Amino acid sequence: MATKAEDGAMDFIKAFSDPAAVAHYAEGPPRFVPGFDGLHRMTSVLLAEHAPSDARVLVLGAGGGLELKALATAHPGWTFVGVDPAGAMLRQAERTLGPLMARVELVEGYIDDAPAGPFDAATCLLTLHFLSAAERERTVRAIHQRLKPGAPFVAAHGSYPQDASRDLWLSRYAGFAVASGADPEQAEIARNAVATAVNMMSPENDLAILRAAGFADAEPFFAAFTWRGWIGHA
Repeated sequence: MATKAEDGAMDFIKAFSDPAAVAHYAEGPPRFVPGFDGLHRMTSVLLAEHAPSDARVLVLGAGGGLELKALATAHPGWTFVGVDPAGAMLRQAERTLGPLMARVELVEGYIDDAPAGPFDAATCLLTLHFLSAAERERTVRAIHQRLKPGAPFVAAHGSYPQDASRDLWLSRYAGFAVASGADPEQAEIARNAVATAVNMMSPENDLAILRAAGFADAEPFFAAFTWRGWIGHA
């Protein structure tokens, strides 16, 4: 995570400062996000469509280092600035990246703490759903301002219908986690936390925010149960 979270999401941020939780962080996303590894590969492909071989890439929500490791491994000429407010997660990212850290600068903070750029590409995965609509748009606009004209931006986070089917989608979220090996009690705790403390929006509203923040050509490329992903260009 790398943005100023709303009060309801602070419990999630606290978890990212718990040494035990941080040590096992890498086990979580693949269990709760269908196609997690594929999402990283798709992100890599989409960024490479426009980013040069020596691209400088902004990664907002870099804690843990999983996305950074995937991108750095796939593109040996790229360098990265990873931003996250959780120092413990950034230290975990250093351990995850190992020798790849030679091409990565880590910044503890939020989007406003990120360098001005300009960057050749940017990502924000599994992060923006912690923000209200107004803060989400402000954050995406700040990313846009740090990109070169035409530079690609990939965002992916929780996004699903907020109508009468909302509870059904939340049950599917927990059900996938259990089917992937998560403890049923922990999956139910996560389900309830998402239901009460995270600012989920419909995919239509999420897309509208991305476009309003400057990514006029933003379009969806990923949909997996309660998760969505979009690609746009500055």
